[in-house]
Amino acid sequence: MINVAIVGCNGKMGGFVAQSVSENPNTQALFGVDAFGESRYDFPVYKSFDEAQQKPDVIIDFSHPSTLEGMLGYAVSNGVPCVICTTGYSEEQREQIAEASKSVAIFCSGNMSLGINLLIELCKQATKVLGGGFDIEIVEKHHNLKVDAPSGTALMLADAISETLPQEPQYVYDRHAYRKKRSKDEIGIHAVRGGTIVGEHEVIFAGHDEVITLTHQAQSKEVFAVGSVNAAVFLAAQPAGMYDMGKMLASVL
Repeated sequence: MINVAIVGCNGKMGGFVAQSVSENPNTQALFGVDAFGESRYDFPVYKSFDEAQQKPDVIIDFSHPSTLEGMLGYAVSNGVPCVICTTGYSEEQREQIAEASKSVAIFCSGNMSLGINLLIELCKQATKVLGGGFDIEIVEKHHNLKVDAPSGTALMLADAISETLPQEPQYVYDRHAYRKKRSKDEIGIHAVRGGTIVGEHEVIFAGHDEVITLTHQAQSKEVFAVGSVNAAVFLAAQPAGMYDMGKMLASVL
């Protein structure tokens, strides 16, 4: 049985993670970490890792970038792998994650959905075929409470496409500030915020007289929670290093 610590357990995603942990026959929640420190679960919840008295086998983090330093410090000091699902990190924080992965196993992904990761692979294949002959635009839509923009998933898609193109493209987030034709080396990334949209990502390949669109829609946040628990089961047995959904899928295919 794999004992899991859930960071951000009192948030909406944290609730889905706690449910998914309890439903997975290979996992159980050991404790939670949440700034509010209140527990509505059958496991204790601490305001910080400094209060934790148990040692989990793996940490699942669906919280806020501000919790990163304390979590990584605890993970490295105690040799605990981390599944990091939070987005909106600064470049400095991403460097901290990379440094921590030298000591413990870290699974880091902007999106834990199997479907999204399939979309990423499809975009790579489309880019290989269409190359520089098509303009590429990414549109992401999320609920009105999401703070970071563009989404981590949109950047994952852009990075996957960028790695496949023969020349590194420029990411363009806002075109209203200048008036000029779209250059061929651009990937446009656009964010929509409204209502209760769970998550929609659309990748547009626009060519001469034809358009190809690849789309993924998440109908519930539960899909991300299930993915994070599966990642935790996978990561608990891995040595130090950086892992993602692609590596996890490769291990079972």
